[in-house]
Amino acid sequence: MDRPTETGTPAEASTEAPEAPEAAEAATGAAAGAPPAEEPTTPRRTWPRRTRRTALALLLLFLLPVLASQIALRVNYAGDPADGTRTRGRDALWLGHAWVDGRKGDADVAALADRLAGTGVKDLYVHAGPLEHDGTLPASLYPKARWLVGAVHREMPGVRVQAWLGDVLATEGPTGMRLADAGTRDHVVRSTRQILDAGFEGAHFDLEPLHSGDRHYLGLLDRLHAVTRARNVPLSVAAHQIDPLPGFHSFWGTVAGHPKWWSQAFFGEVARRVDQIAVMSYDTMQPLRSTYGGYVAQQTSLALEVTPPGTDLLMGLPFYHENRFGHWNHAETARAAVRGARLGLSRTDAGREHFGVALYVDFAATDADWAAYREGWADDGAG
Repeated sequence: MDRPTETGTPAEASTEAPEAPEAAEAATGAAAGAPPAEEPTTPRRTWPRRTRRTALALLLLFLLPVLASQIALRVNYAGDPADGTRTRGRDALWLGHAWVDGRKGDADVAALADRLAGTGVKDLYVHAGPLEHDGTLPASLYPKARWLVGAVHREMPGVRVQAWLGDVLATEGPTGMRLADAGTRDHVVRSTRQILDAGFEGAHFDLEPLHSGDRHYLGLLDRLHAVTRARNVPLSVAAHQIDPLPGFHSFWGTVAGHPKWWSQAFFGEVARRVDQIAVMSYDTMQPLRSTYGGYVAQQTSLALEVTPPGTDLLMGLPFYHENRFGHWNHAETARAAVRGARLGLSRTDAGREHFGVALYVDFAATDADWAAYREGWADDGAG
């Protein structure tokens, strides 16, 4: 900071002769023998220095934990995955709405079959919504559902077609679905029966932003699971990430107004109520490929610790490319996510059978994404 400059009008030069020293002393009234008056000094301005020190201390208080976390994630990305940590044939792929609204045809299904040949993809989550805010689902949204299921069975025997249903929740804004409303939950259950009647072989829900601890959501999952179990089809959900530090969702909710993460305990409660849980392990705000991969390894371990052995745990792979807050394309790569998932699996439960990856999303995927999945996880036919 520049020093402040003095302002004012300079004193005019005097034309009178200077006084003699004795006269000057008399004029000041100084008594004989009195000590000379101290020369006045300008007070030292200590507040700018203190301000700078305080600002530096606050900056370090913020930066040091961030730096420590980045180092920890980088270390978490080190090492080699264990042998055998490859696809178990339980992977999934999110598909866009074009597959059920008439824009896709037989040739597209055949091309998709070629793309998935030799991989571990078992489930297709096909966008059939969104749900209305009251939980209802217009049948006009998925006119080609039954055709798609038949075409997939013909071209890809053994692959299931699930309906991907979602909506924005009114948890952080005035509009959206309100799970606290009993009538809305009733409609969601009715919509689930509706899409199963249309031929879908499972129901996959993505409701966001869903705050940790939401008891209405857990109660809804209990009801939905009763419906899918009676039809002998899976209930699947897309899940938020788990607190990287205990209680971090509460801290971030206070600071940013968006909790984002779930507690590990709540994640476990959700996992116990479904057949498949797919972690949306992207949009992580990580700036480097190594720290992103380390973050996915951490998320994989945290999820494995609380997911029942009989529930499919799928780690999401980013098959899309954009740069915005929370997602840096150069850092969040499919290759880093695959390696991170394998490292977390290796360290926590290398033999877990009900484990896989979920690829998001078909219409944004590149050949490089598919190569990263095949080379890092699918291994061209590893089962």
